[in-house]
Amino acid sequence: ITFGGFVGLASALPLYFTTQYHATGVAAGLMVALIVAFGSGFRPVGGYIADRIGGVKTLSFLFVIVSACYFAVALLPAGPAPAKGIAGWNLLQLPPVAFAAVALFSIGVLSLGMGNGAVFQLLPQRFRREIGAMTGLVGAAGGFGGYFLAKTLALSKGATGGFMVGFGFFGFLALLGLVGLILVKTRWRTTWGAVSGARI
Repeated sequence: ITFGGFVGLASALPLYFTTQYHATGVAAGLMVALIVAFGSGFRPVGGYIADRIGGVKTLSFLFVIVSACYFAVALLPAGPAPAKGIAGWNLLQLPPVAFAAVALFSIGVLSLGMGNGAVFQLLPQRFRREIGAMTGLVGAAGGFGGYFLAKTLALSKGATGGFMVGFGFFGFLALLGLVGLILVKTRWRTTWGAVSGARI
């Protein structure tokens, strides 16, 4: 969820901004660059917080934020189309709803980036002898998840004319991740978590 969400949004958002808000390629690229910077820059913060309060607690909180952002983005209306003959809105011409989307995505991707840090806090506690293989597996899962997210958003746009179904699905998926953590946290903390000596 965290790795795939980060990768998928980084690749899908340029198309989202150009189709949903009729942004020019340059404007869409600038907005996506800002959003991705939040996610990349806050990864260490997520790991630091996970070291202090535990990876499960950190991820649980972040999944709530990610889900809320996805659901909020799903409900945002499309922006007005530019006049005939104009390729698209530049950054200063974009409607306010486009900047609301940037704010929501920035918070969501920031949370996904922090979630990446929290995952890497848990990984070496559980897989001490297979850390290289498991790190590679997590990265691969993120790549597949990113493809799945981008493909689902494209299918949502093609089938319904909007992105609501796609983002709603991923909001639900983040809630599913939260439920999964709630179900396993006690077992994790009393088995390998107790042995690791770290906050789980």
